[in-house]
Amino acid sequence: MSELLEKLKLLERELERRRPNANLANYNTGAKVHLKQLEFHKCKKRNRWVFGGNRSGKSECGAVEVVYMARGIHPYRENRKNVSGWVVSLSKQVQRDVVQQKILHYLNPAWIEKVVMQSGSEGSPETGIIDFILIKNVFGGLSKIGFKSCDQGRDKFQGTSLDFVWFDEEPPFEIYRECQMRVLDRRGDIFGTMTPLKGLSWVYNEIYLNASGSPEIWCEHMQWEDNPFISKEEIALLSQTMSEEELESRKYGKFTALGGLVYPEFDPNIHVIEPFEVPQEWQDNISIDPGLNNPLSAHFYAVDYDGNVFVVAEHFEAKKDVAYHAKKIKALAEKLNWHYAPNGMLSALIDSAASQRTLASQKSVVDLFYEHGILTNPKVNKDMFSGISTVKRYLKDGEGKTHLFIFKNCVNLIQEFKTYFWGDADLPIKKDDHALDELRYYLMTKPSPNHSLPEKSAIEKDKERLIRKLRLKNKMF
Repeated sequence: MSELLEKLKLLERELERRRPNANLANYNTGAKVHLKQLEFHKCKKRNRWVFGGNRSGKSECGAVEVVYMARGIHPYRENRKNVSGWVVSLSKQVQRDVVQQKILHYLNPAWIEKVVMQSGSEGSPETGIIDFILIKNVFGGLSKIGFKSCDQGRDKFQGTSLDFVWFDEEPPFEIYRECQMRVLDRRGDIFGTMTPLKGLSWVYNEIYLNASGSPEIWCEHMQWEDNPFISKEEIALLSQTMSEEELESRKYGKFTALGGLVYPEFDPNIHVIEPFEVPQEWQDNISIDPGLNNPLSAHFYAVDYDGNVFVVAEHFEAKKDVAYHAKKIKALAEKLNWHYAPNGMLSALIDSAASQRTLASQKSVVDLFYEHGILTNPKVNKDMFSGISTVKRYLKDGEGKTHLFIFKNCVNLIQEFKTYFWGDADLPIKKDDHALDELRYYLMTKPSPNHSLPEKSAIEKDKERLIRKLRLKNKMF
């Protein structure tokens, strides 16, 4: 039976492709493909969002996702019969002028069983306000696409069980929360496409930062350059007319605050990577920002033959003593097969304040770590501004190249990049920056990225590889 249904679906898609009105079949096919749209459709998470600049193609993928689900022909997800969902706009006018047009563009008239209008004529639904559309589902049932607008108020979003909700632009939080309840019993989907023009709103914390730690939340950024249907000349022309802050949201789909991010160069799509087995000769150092009530942050750093830095592992925990932290760091080192010094100790950089003794203790943090098998070096450069500049150059050098890559399991460092903002007196806000502090200490020990030098030949790289292996052998024995 399942094989027969699969064949019927394939036949249905082929018929769609051959029909004159084949907008859905032609979506994202041919010579130009919008890769970010494909990533969105392929994602299996149940709460997924696209933060995109204007004209980046974000609303197109939202509309297509709705039609895929209603028709029962989604190419990457389990399809259902008799699907019911809402399309939510900010206002009725936006509904009429934007999302209705996009939904109707991808619907073949032959698939439409009925259109019910709030106002206007059923014969020309694109000129009025649609209440709902009944769509013929390929499994033989009828699916319902309902239209809502945030200006209706929260009461209009109650009492219905749904398979999906699509938010086109950012809704008020109370409406988002109400819609979460609507998809709960059917294990339905919420997806949103928006340009973040409201600054650090609830979406920033709830979705982008995923403050609740939900495993079902997923998001991506779309920018103008991701859309293959916008010419480079048009992008350059429009970019010249906007301020830097406006470009962050309207071009790149990034959140902005009054003071701005310290590291706007940070892009999770570029700098956060899947972990891989790092060659032992890449192993470089550990860096620690100590804390007692505050979190202690420690990261393991590796460097490849081109000087690119990889943050490969993380220990981050608060309200623990040095003995506990040392045990955890050493356990992580064993897991990574990290190199030890000839005296059998781990070596690490540490905040220079760790060398100071207090009235409460006759021993410094450096002394305590030494007693537990970690030799820490407190002679680090803590200059704030040169350190920030160094991090920025590793994120993106003068040629636009990236030299800092973070394994996705280093979640606290990644989170701090997203929440580190400038405050008063041109100083960063001193909050949640422990991982970023020890990242600065480490990078300040490395040469600044300089790719104006000629690229190393294969022979030079091989020589360097052998030298590093010899140095590593000397460290271990």
